[in-house]
Amino acid sequence: MIQAIDLDTRPGLPADLRALLEKYPRDVWDGHANLGTTARFWLQRHDMFRELGAALGDGLSQHREGTVELDPFRRWFAPRLQFFLTQLEGHHQVEDQHYFPVFQRAERKLAHGFDLLEADHEVIHHDLMHTAETANRFLAIEVAAGPRPSDAARRAADGYADASERLLKRLIRHLEDEEDLIIPLILDRGEAAIGI
Repeated sequence: MIQAIDLDTRPGLPADLRALLEKYPRDVWDGHANLGTTARFWLQRHDMFRELGAALGDGLSQHREGTVELDPFRRWFAPRLQFFLTQLEGHHQVEDQHYFPVFQRAERKLAHGFDLLEADHEVIHHDLMHTAETANRFLAIEVAAGPRPSDAARRAADGYADASERLLKRLIRHLEDEEDLIIPLILDRGEAAIGI
C-alpha cells in the first residue's frame, strides 16, 4: 500500500522506508566508500535538475520585471526549458525501466517505496506536459504582443509561472525522497552487489 503519495503534502518518505536513511544519514554520503560512480553521476543529474529549474525561474522573474527583453530572454529560455523537460522525462524513464526494478530486487522490503516513486513520475509527467503547454502559449502570445506585453501575455506568463512552480516544488520533494530511499541502499550494499 502506498502511503502519503501526494507530492504537495508529503513531508518525506513514510517512516517504514527510512530505516536505511537513519543508518546512513545524508551527512555521511559524500565520503562513503560505497558511493560509486553510478550513484555520484545520478546525484549530479539531480543537482542539475534543481539548478536548471531554479535558473529558469530566475530568468522568468528577470524578464517579467523588465530587466531582460523578450528576444534575448526567448533565445536563452526556450532551449534550456526544452532541455530541462526532455532530460527529466528521459531520466525518469530510465529509472522506471531499469534502475527501480534492480533496486526492488535488491531489497524487497523497499518495493512499495519504488511504487511511490513511480507514481511520483506519473504526476511529474503530467506537470511536464502542462509546463511545456503553458510555456509555448506564453512565448507565442508574448511574441505576438511585441514590446508592450498585453493583458493576455501577462495572464499567459502567470499561467506558465504557476505550472512551472508547481512542477519544481513537486520535483524537489520527489528528488529528495528518491535520494533518501536509494542512496542509503547503495551505501549499505554497494553498487556491484546491487547490480548497477
